[in-house]
Amino acid sequence: MVEVERATQRLLKTASTLGGDEGVSGPSLLPGWTRGHVLAHIARNADGLTNLLTWARTGVVTPQYASSQQREDDIEAGSPRPLEVQLADVRDSAARFAAAADLMPAPAWAVTLDIPGARQPAARVVWRRLREVEVHHVDLNAGYTAADWSDAFSHRLLHEVVTGFAQREDAPALVLRPTDTGHEAAIGPPNGAVTVAGPSHALVAWLIGRSPGEGLTVSPEGSLPTPPAWI
Repeated sequence: MVEVERATQRLLKTASTLGGDEGVSGPSLLPGWTRGHVLAHIARNADGLTNLLTWARTGVVTPQYASSQQREDDIEAGSPRPLEVQLADVRDSAARFAAAADLMPAPAWAVTLDIPGARQPAARVVWRRLREVEVHHVDLNAGYTAADWSDAFSHRLLHEVVTGFAQREDAPALVLRPTDTGHEAAIGPPNGAVTVAGPSHALVAWLIGRSPGEGLTVSPEGSLPTPPAWI
């Protein structure tokens, strides 16, 4: 939880510099979303993950979101709010998530939950929150980039994304060569695959659609392949 709290403070610091309500209404890196949409999503995500921790602790089924439509409606409704209201919501929802984590007894972390898209132990919820905060911090389009991610975060996210893409038929065959680790990873059959090299943060930012591929090299020489849509 320490890394989650640090990431949240970094995000709040960036968001506080957006220049008031006009900054909140500016474009994010996500198509069709303003920065206000991103901030509202980050807050509602904290509440949704708090629901999952409550489920693990109490045994009472508490889905992350009541429905996909409710999730979308909450984000849309929260997006035009003034900056100070947005900041308070992100801060307060993060505090609720931290409080829920503090209440978790050790056995509850091993409880398997029906998390959207997977069945995972409750212990994965903390990683999901860190991933949400760090990736959407970049999406704010306010100066924080994938290059600001820690090595540990970049390496873990890269491993997760590669593992997920390796199970998908719409992913191009790739050999990924992180220049900061020296450990190659493959998506699809390595024979005849395009090799893409660069720092781990640059590789994963490209794979998840947060970068067009700055800092990456391709072999054989040519254009970067198009990764499939991430989450």
